[in-house]
Amino acid sequence: MTRTTLSRNLYLRIIPVLLVAIGLIGLLAFKSARHEIDNIYDAQLINEANVLWGLLERPLLRQADDPPRRIEDIDFKMDNQLAFNQDADDYADAHMVRAWKNGKIEVFSSNAFQADLPQQKAGFHTISYQSQRWRVYSLPIPNTAITMEVGEKIALRDKLIFNIVENLIFPLFILLPIIAFLIWLGINSGLAPMRDFVRHIRRRSPDDLSAIPIGKLPLDLLPLGSSINQLLEKLGHSLTLERRFSDLVAHELRTPQAGVKLLLQMLRDSEDGRERETIVANLVASNDRAMHLIEQLLRLARVSHHPLNVGPVPLYHVVASIAAGFGNRITAKRLDLSLRGSEQAEVLTDESLLQLMISNLIDNALKYTPSGGRVEVSIEPEGEAWLLTIDDTGPGIPEDQRLAVFQRFYRVDSPQEEGSGLGLAIVADVATRLGAIIDLSTPDWGHGLRVAVRFAPG
Repeated sequence: MTRTTLSRNLYLRIIPVLLVAIGLIGLLAFKSARHEIDNIYDAQLINEANVLWGLLERPLLRQADDPPRRIEDIDFKMDNQLAFNQDADDYADAHMVRAWKNGKIEVFSSNAFQADLPQQKAGFHTISYQSQRWRVYSLPIPNTAITMEVGEKIALRDKLIFNIVENLIFPLFILLPIIAFLIWLGINSGLAPMRDFVRHIRRRSPDDLSAIPIGKLPLDLLPLGSSINQLLEKLGHSLTLERRFSDLVAHELRTPQAGVKLLLQMLRDSEDGRERETIVANLVASNDRAMHLIEQLLRLARVSHHPLNVGPVPLYHVVASIAAGFGNRITAKRLDLSLRGSEQAEVLTDESLLQLMISNLIDNALKYTPSGGRVEVSIEPEGEAWLLTIDDTGPGIPEDQRLAVFQRFYRVDSPQEEGSGLGLAIVADVATRLGAIIDLSTPDWGHGLRVAVRFAPG
């Protein structure tokens, strides 16, 4: 498919409209001219019939039985004076006169209808005579047997109408190339701000995400310019976060890798069996922390790029299934984990992201709850939505840090050092994508942490 420029597309759409407009002007001019000329010429026929009666009244009222009298053309008797003006001559030849008395022609013009064409009824008539169409007006004289009949060739009217329309339309077609050129210049001039806008975008380097000037854009294109600038602003913010995230990832991965390297060096130099076992155990723990960090990083990346597949999800059963997956940890730490609420709870969301969020929340609660502690999960209706709360008996989060914990790699001062600082960041990103609201507070029993997740109504 051949691509064309916007200016060419606009031009190719405007020119046909212009041609159609000229055609419509011609059609309307033709109809208007036809109507006006018919009215004027019909009125002229009426006037001619009355004038003719005024001139022939006395001769026609005489009772003499004279033969029909023919009115000769004046131009033949005066050396063809009208020949100097061919249009006037044609006009004169296009008219005819017949005066009737008692059903017989008394006076007629040289080009009048022959007697084989009968007298017309009163009023206007359009007739065909000798392959030509005529407009005839018949005027019966009251209280007499006389009728004045005048006629005019319709071709005369048609010619006049054609001349009027031709004189109106022909200049428009002569001016059409000039008009088309001016339209082309106008389109190019009107699109100049848009071309400047495009040039600004093309000249930008990949690192330059500053706003593009849109002050000269027309009102119709201001939303486009504003949207592009908003996109650039979002891209700049996103790239800043990605760069910061990359720096933090590099830093966080460097720490366990340095520890592993040190432990390997110690393992190489150690000759004591017990010491080697301790080093190996530390190596396994350090590797587990690194694997956990990598897993959290992969989860965080998946949240941003995961395509949403929204559908009804049984919330209670999803929570129960995830909690059951932590059975070994719950048993090992002798924790009391309970789940209460409506088993019919259902939310309209993406199931895989929902599982990821709930898994991180329960994992976080189990991680920071000391051995023998308590974790309580509840699902309760809240209006048309559902509220999921997870309470634990861990150290909790100070109120002044509850917003900061959703930042990546942010850790609260805690005796526990195994956290990656990504669990709640993942939860916050998932909640944003699912349209859920997270609130941190203290459980009713006075210590620990309560995480409340309000799901949007389905």
